Amino acid sequence: MWNAMLIACAQHSQTEKVFDLFKQMEGLGIKPNFITFLCVLYACSHAGLVEKGQHFFELMKEYGIEPGDQHYASLVDLFGRAGKLQEALSIIREMPIRPTESVWGAFLTGCRLHGNTELAAYAADRIFELGPVSSGLHVLLSNAYAAAGRYEDAAKARKMLRDRGIKKETGLSWVEEGNKVHTFAAGDRSNAKAKEIYRKLEELGDEMERAGYIADTSFVLREVNGEEKNQTIRYHSERLAVAFGLITFPSDRPIRVMKNLRICGDCHTAIKFMSKCTGRVIIVRDNNRFHHFEDGKCSCGDYW
Repeated sequence: MWNAMLIACAQHSQTEKVFDLFKQMEGLGIKPNFITFLCVLYACSHAGLVEKGQHFFELMKEYGIEPGDQHYASLVDLFGRAGKLQEALSIIREMPIRPTESVWGAFLTGCRLHGNTELAAYAADRIFELGPVSSGLHVLLSNAYAAAGRYEDAAKARKMLRDRGIKKETGLSWVEEGNKVHTFAAGDRSNAKAKEIYRKLEELGDEMERAGYIADTSFVLREVNGEEKNQTIRYHSERLAVAFGLITFPSDRPIRVMKNLRICGDCHTAIKFMSKCTGRVIIVRDNNRFHHFEDGKCSCGDYW
């Protein structure tokens, strides 16, 4: 029960609450287990609290818990997200156990976030030495190359996926309306309200630009011209889902969107502007955490 509360607070960016709960556990004599520390390390990683995360990692030994591969993956994620990629690599090299797919995946995520394709390629070589790995790691590598404009390398990574018969997971977002679920993919026009949804996005786009929004097309991970990049990113699945909520639900009701992949950086910025321009509360749950958008700000503090 305590672990469930810890991870819930961490996913909603209530990091101080996580630390308070941990202290309460200690005060009540409840011994933290290996999952407890995973929850706390997750909270530190997604708040950029490197020193705090190191403290909790060391604290495990005081409770007689030997760090496992998941704890090392969390520690690598902590350093990687903070841009301390060399330190993260040192942790991997000095691990007393063999680095797993999740450890290298955490490192690859850090490389992608900070645009270090050289270290990403090094990580990829180490990952392929492990044998067959998940499609997610191939996609991470492909995206890292594409973001750096290395489209040939990105295409090679995607080809390797195809050669192994693995398909990249399609990005989907969905909204619940009563007992009905409305699902959207990028550029989707299958919804009954498609015309209204796209009209709403056009209206909002003009208003957002007047408020200072500038599209970041580096998140379009394929080689197309500038205008096509603008068009591609404008109709990502999460934006369609938010627009559906705006035209469907009363103004005093928060819009709740679920997404199966990580929300892209430009959509994250765009939804902040949407919340500011419309005065609506928008909650997006991606594959990692909850994002509460209100008045142009997000609960994650732009660190996710």
